[in-house]
Amino acid sequence: MSPTARALAGRPIMHQQWRDLTFLHWRVDPVVVASVLPPGVRPDTYDGSAWVGLIPFRMVDAGVGAGPSVAWLGTFAETNVRVYTVDDRGRRGIVFCSLEASRLAVVLGARVSFGLPYCWARMRVDVTGDVLTYTTRRRWPGPRRVGGKIVVRCGEVRQSGDGLADFLTARWGLHTRWHGRTLYVPNEHETWPLHDAELLGLDDGLLLAAGFRGLATRPPDSVLYSPGVTTRFHRPFDARHPR
Repeated sequence: MSPTARALAGRPIMHQQWRDLTFLHWRVDPVVVASVLPPGVRPDTYDGSAWVGLIPFRMVDAGVGAGPSVAWLGTFAETNVRVYTVDDRGRRGIVFCSLEASRLAVVLGARVSFGLPYCWARMRVDVTGDVLTYTTRRRWPGPRRVGGKIVVRCGEVRQSGDGLADFLTARWGLHTRWHGRTLYVPNEHETWPLHDAELLGLDDGLLLAAGFRGLATRPPDSVLYSPGVTTRFHRPFDARHPR
């Protein structure tokens, strides 16, 4: 995986900042991931394993197209459960199994516009020195009140050239199933500034709710932190398209 995105042609359909991200990842059998993927994509693997991610962060100053950020509505906490994919054209991406967000309008808009499995949740991100605490509790749809708490300590800056870190974070699009088609939604952003991180506490029900039994009961195989990037999404297209 290249840690740097190629420049995309045309105007973006949305822009947003992702801030104070923690990346928790577990190795799993690729067969487990294959069962949750849309047609036309397969599990992307590293060292023979598929990977499941639990990623809490702050969405900041999201906006439509190249226009201004949307006040209040464009800034909120989010947590997603995701897996890593490659389609028949060789494009690597992400499939989201669930996305918690604390703005109901965003949840409804993303479900209608892109078919993404957003859920409305009560969420907080608290930063005290180098310790970050993320809390979430789902409101809608069910299972209601699923969520938990993640506590991490940010460590030293991680040097570039880590193949696994690039594989887990340098993703330049997502795959989603919408109206009978598997779409690819490309994005671009600067290279991730990554730090080592220490997991201080994990109480999570989102992985189980997404169908990944037992993961939250064992330590993650990778823990990373990033202060964040600014990203731009471009128009989705059919994943079978050769571009």
